[in-house]
Amino acid sequence: MAGRIAEILEQAVADGAVPNAVAIVGDRDGVRYEAAAGTLSPTDDGSVDGDTVYRIMSMTKIITTTAALQLVEQGHLDLDAPVETYLPEFADRKVLSGFDGDEPQYRDPASAATVRQLVTHTAGHGYMFFNEDIHRWEEVTGYPGILSGERRMLDAPLLFDPGERFEYGINTDVLGAVVAAVAGRPLDVLVTEGILDPLGMRDTTYRLTDAQRSRLTPVQVSTPDGWVDSGVEYAQDPELVPGGHGLYSTPRDYLRFERALLRGGELDGRRILQEATVRQMFSNQIGALDFPAEIRSADHAYTEDFLAGPGWKWGLGLLLNPQDLPGMRRAGSGSWAGLCNTHFWIDPQAGVVAGIYSQTLPFVSPGALQMYQAFEQAVYAEVS
Repeated sequence: MAGRIAEILEQAVADGAVPNAVAIVGDRDGVRYEAAAGTLSPTDDGSVDGDTVYRIMSMTKIITTTAALQLVEQGHLDLDAPVETYLPEFADRKVLSGFDGDEPQYRDPASAATVRQLVTHTAGHGYMFFNEDIHRWEEVTGYPGILSGERRMLDAPLLFDPGERFEYGINTDVLGAVVAAVAGRPLDVLVTEGILDPLGMRDTTYRLTDAQRSRLTPVQVSTPDGWVDSGVEYAQDPELVPGGHGLYSTPRDYLRFERALLRGGELDGRRILQEATVRQMFSNQIGALDFPAEIRSADHAYTEDFLAGPGWKWGLGLLLNPQDLPGMRRAGSGSWAGLCNTHFWIDPQAGVVAGIYSQTLPFVSPGALQMYQAFEQAVYAEVS
């Protein structure tokens, strides 16, 4: 397997699909395979490896969700309570109903969004790169954007009544604010003390040390002259510690978190969640709703169209495939990704966890997606 995975990554770099890539596979007991290809940056020809630091973007979300579930287990947070119970300002949240010229129009939501709906992306929020209406709203209102680090990035309107459908958006950023409010402590402190330190994830952080920054690969974009640094970066020392993005990590470090979930919430004798809670994470939490079969891009600089296919579900922080994917992950696997083309999955049935890391825009570019799929197929070619 390791040789085949290395070939896939090397070919993807040679073809110009990505400037670098690291792939890692593990199980309950540890790392099984690891491979890498490409250089750290356009100005540093050092090789990437499992300790290279990546901006994991929305792979932060499942860690924020875990912090919320820890509060649920402690009896401090009710998933079915209205968000405004913990964030009173959320009571003023309106639904964007349209535009009069460049003037946004709003209405009251039909019901109050719950914390569970934040976790399941059914509360009503969206992302500008996947929704034309919120894209336009951001342009005409001067909204600071999700990477701004400003607390007012939470003030975006809803796009529909809570519970009406699944739509991916800033829900987990709002969830992070809920978690911090309930605990009375900053989100990054809670994440570090409750998840990262117990799991020994020393390279997963909101704030890089100088040593970690020396291992950081930039977000790159493809140009006729080759790959160049896009300059995309998280806000440093943000006013709002974001729950939906913001973490840096490494392939080896993040695999420890994946393995903890595979093991029912425990790793190396340190438990971060109860087994019953982890089972809920891997169970359908959106009922008859489906994860969208197609999510069309509203801004191709950030993402291409995301085509999942019909029938996928969402758990507590994880995308779930109810059926086996031929030659790939088994039914009941949980997965997600980051905007800059980092991906992971956890397959309880096969006992496999894996991740593949690059650092490019747009998301799910054809070359990066093809590499990801080939990697997964190579893994399962040897999984009994």
